[in-house]
Amino acid sequence: MSALAQPARSTSAAPASRRDAEARPFARVRAESDIAALEADWRALEADALVTPYQSYDWVRPFAETIGRAEGMALRFVRVEDGQGGLLALFPLVITRRLGTRFAEFIGGKHANYHMALYRPAFAAALDDAATRSLLADIGTALGGIDALFFVNQPSLWHGVANPPARLAAGQSPSRAYKLALVPGDCEGTLRRSMSKHARKKLTTKRNRFAELGPSELIQAHGEAEIARVLDAFLAQKAARFAQMGLPDPFAAPATRAFLRQGAIGQPGRPPAIELYSLDLAGRSVATYVGAVQGERFSGMATAFDLAAEAARTSPGELLLVELIKRKCRAGFTMFDLGVGEARYKTTICDDSDELVDTFFPLTARGRAYAGYSRAKRALKRRIKASPLALKAAQRILGLLRRRRPAALDE
Repeated sequence: MSALAQPARSTSAAPASRRDAEARPFARVRAESDIAALEADWRALEADALVTPYQSYDWVRPFAETIGRAEGMALRFVRVEDGQGGLLALFPLVITRRLGTRFAEFIGGKHANYHMALYRPAFAAALDDAATRSLLADIGTALGGIDALFFVNQPSLWHGVANPPARLAAGQSPSRAYKLALVPGDCEGTLRRSMSKHARKKLTTKRNRFAELGPSELIQAHGEAEIARVLDAFLAQKAARFAQMGLPDPFAAPATRAFLRQGAIGQPGRPPAIELYSLDLAGRSVATYVGAVQGERFSGMATAFDLAAEAARTSPGELLLVELIKRKCRAGFTMFDLGVGEARYKTTICDDSDELVDTFFPLTARGRAYAGYSRAKRALKRRIKASPLALKAAQRILGLLRRRRPAALDE
C-alpha cells in the first residue's frame, strides 16, 4: 500500500516557471507501509548511501517486528524518487499522536542515537533550503493527515555531507553524540591521542586491580544460547541500575528483549546489525555492551555492569569499552561513537563529537502550535543540561515525580 505525492508547490511561493519545477532534484515522493517489500531497494540504496547504523534495513526491520508491532506503531517508509523511479532517499518514519497532534518522526525513538534518512550523497548535496522545504512538504502530503514532521537528534553532517533537514533546524539538540575516529592497526596510538596521560594511568590501575580478581575475557555473543546469556546479564544489570536510581526500566518490556535478540541474531548470510558483548570474569558477566554496526562504524547503544560484583569497584564497563575499541580498531573500523548524552567516561575516551540538531516542520496550524511548544521544551532541556547544578536539580525532581507516577513521562 502506498500514497503518492508529486512535487508540491511551495507553501510560500509557487515555482516561477516549469523550468524551475523541473530543476528540482527529485520527481516524486511515495509512502509505503510494507517493509519487507522494500528490502531489495533499501539494501541497494544502503550500499552507497549516507546512512547511520540506526536506519540500516537490518536494524529497522527487527524494531518494526518487535517494538513496533507490540506498541501498534503506524510505520511509514517514504521513498523519494527520480523521474525513472530510482530511489534517491528513504525516510523510515512512524506516525505519533501527542496532545492531539499527529506528527511523523524517525523510527527508533530513544533506542536510536541518530535520526536521519538514507540519501544518495549527490542527492543530499543537491538539496538547498528551498528544495528541502519542498521535499518535506511533499513527504507530509504523501503521509496524509499529519500536522508536522519532527526530526530530533539529527547529525548536521554525515561523512562530510550536509544532512538536508538539518539545514532547517530550530536549534541544537539538548545533547551531543561523542565519537572517536579510529586508526586501523594503531589502537594504542588512537587511545593515546584521545585520552589524557592521567586517564590512561588510572585505566592501567583499574585494569591491574581487575586482573587480580581472576581470568577474564571479552566475548561477542554468537548463537542462540550465548545471545540469550548475554541479554539476560545485560537486562538484569540494567534493571538493578534503574531500581537503584528509583526510575522505571525502559528495557523491561518483552518487546525490547525481542528486538535486541532478533537484531543480534541477524539474517542468514549477513552480519547482525546489533552486537552484544560481555566482559566475563571467571565465567560470569560483570559488564555488558550493546552496539549497532553499519559499514566501518560502530555505534554504542547501551552499557551496563553488575553492581553487586566485587569487580564493580574497578569500573568494568570502562575496561570493556576500551578493549572493544581496540578490537574494532584491529578489525578495520574507522569510527566508534558512544551515542547521545553526557557522561564522564565519554569525555574521557572520546576527543570529538557529532553536533545534533532538531527540525520541526509544521504542516498545519495545530502543527505550528505544537512545534512551538516542542522547540521551547527542547531548548529548556538543552539549557538545563548545560548547567551541572540545574541538571542535578532536574534529575532529583524528575525522580520524585516518576516515583509518584509510574507511567513514563514525556521526554
